[in-house]
Amino acid sequence: MKSKKIKFLESHQSGQESSFEADAQWRAENASWLKRSRSVALAIIDFMQEKGLSRNDVAAMLQVTPQYVSKILSGKVNFSFKTVAEIEDRLGIECFQAAASV
Repeated sequence: MKSKKIKFLESHQSGQESSFEADAQWRAENASWLKRSRSVALAIIDFMQEKGLSRNDVAAMLQVTPQYVSKILSGKVNFSFKTVAEIEDRLGIECFQAAASV
């Protein structure tokens, strides 16, 4: 006879197959640029905290949507050199150096 806990877990299990293995493989294959992307995100987060800025404030400064700022702050954007330079110029910070020191 199954315990109450097992019955509970079975009744609440997802109908979708887990993507954990594929996600882990993707992170491993893209580790180099993801590491740098996270460094850029952290530089922007530091800037936001120092200045007391919100995502909306940064979005206005970067001339992008708040949703794009959220994506940047997730640390999963494969930036071009041009994009990093634009972020640095518009915010007056040096994100790329933060990424290079990783």
